[in-house]
Amino acid sequence: MEFKSTQEISLEQVQRELWEIAQSPWKTGVLPNPEILSRARDSLPRSLPSDGIGFDSAQKHILDDIVPAFNGSSISPNYYGFVTGGTTPAALFADNIVSAYDQNVQVHLTEHSIATDVESSALGLLVDLFRLDRSEWHNGTFTTGATAANLLGLACGREFAVRAAASRKGVSKDSVGEWGLFEVMLASGLSGLQVLTTLPHSSIGKSAGILGFGRANVVSVCQEGSTNPLEFDLEKLERELSRPDKASIVAVSSGEVNTGRFATAGRSKMQELRNLCDKYGAWLHVDGAFGLFARVLNDSPEFASVRAGSDGLELADSITGDGHKLLNVPYDCGFFLTRHRNEAANVFTNPNAAYLTGGAGASSIPSPLNIGIENSRRFRALPVYATLLSYGAAGYRTVLEKQIRLARRLSAWLSDHTAYNILPESSSKEAQLDQTFMIVLFSAKQDDLNKNLAARINATSKMFVSGTSWQRRPACRIAISNWRADEERDFELVTSVLDEVARQV
Repeated sequence: MEFKSTQEISLEQVQRELWEIAQSPWKTGVLPNPEILSRARDSLPRSLPSDGIGFDSAQKHILDDIVPAFNGSSISPNYYGFVTGGTTPAALFADNIVSAYDQNVQVHLTEHSIATDVESSALGLLVDLFRLDRSEWHNGTFTTGATAANLLGLACGREFAVRAAASRKGVSKDSVGEWGLFEVMLASGLSGLQVLTTLPHSSIGKSAGILGFGRANVVSVCQEGSTNPLEFDLEKLERELSRPDKASIVAVSSGEVNTGRFATAGRSKMQELRNLCDKYGAWLHVDGAFGLFARVLNDSPEFASVRAGSDGLELADSITGDGHKLLNVPYDCGFFLTRHRNEAANVFTNPNAAYLTGGAGASSIPSPLNIGIENSRRFRALPVYATLLSYGAAGYRTVLEKQIRLARRLSAWLSDHTAYNILPESSSKEAQLDQTFMIVLFSAKQDDLNKNLAARINATSKMFVSGTSWQRRPACRIAISNWRADEERDFELVTSVLDEVARQV
């Protein structure tokens, strides 16, 4: 089958057809039924045909067989698993432009394309959204997600902390990126690296494994007996930081994955962490995959406790966020921000490839391949640029307020329900609601129901929750992150499903 140009079609028509496709799973249920999944799997070819089936047939196969077996994770407002956002209309439009023009955003070549300029502008708009100072924070890059962004944060932190140890020893081999981890650690008298944190996301452990810290050296420094399970024990933290044989990173969870809660509650708490890191030459990293978005909120009494959880994050050395969560842009998109403009280049500089140089002269925009993992990169910044320009800070604030109000209303309903427990346990219902961000963690009181609660809820196909565990007991998590969330409609749907499931026992 020869390659042929498709019939010319207007961009407006493409957008309209794609938007209709994007709406359809929402109408048919959050999850595909087993029959649809089985039919889709049976339709997959067992081997590559010698002659292609042609564009029209391939298109029909994908639309008729494959698409119905997708879930509604980014389309349905009632998909509450994995903190999966949606795709705003502006981001969807821009993402199709990205696919059509297929820009490889790798080298800042001012005479070739504006893509790197747009990416830099999009980073600046994000800095504005999170009320960070551009003069300090307009440095970073876009990644595939918060996992890759956390990898960048820990890699920069490793470079910084090991260099601090080398400086104390007066040795010249002080760059892991240049000399390698083993040689620099040996010269600096270090026996290991550690990440000091409280209830970290699994991607912190994954990054530690990749970067040579080792997953076993992600060390918990939680305050025992605290009402906030993410609270740092500062004495324990200082004991670990003061170890002369270890280089350390302090990782702050801004929006813990199960509860949505914060490791700090105000700028003074972050200042204490900052002071300790400065004293011992440690890097202060914030995993703000979705908690960072609390900085979009105004200082109103209604959201004061949530806003306080994100106060002081500007004192960190690096911050990571997830675009395909609360920003509601398509997969995949994350971002990495840092106050240290040149640190990423110490780790990620692409050596010995003259054909990838950006040309003579200094530029305020670094080539992305020298500050991140990839050399070849999708133009994932354009949907970010489009959605931020379209809706602004006020638009995102309104969406987030709706999501929080829905989460708090569901939390109040669950805490009064005879069949369910709201988690984590709190001293009062008022305190519980005050700490609720946009995640609701709960379990069933009866063990027989609780052991397969998530499966029962998801079997309705009216909504989806992710199963987890809390204090060694199964639990479920409702993560409200889609821009389509509606307090009245979704409250009625969720409570009717949970009532129905409770009656099954």
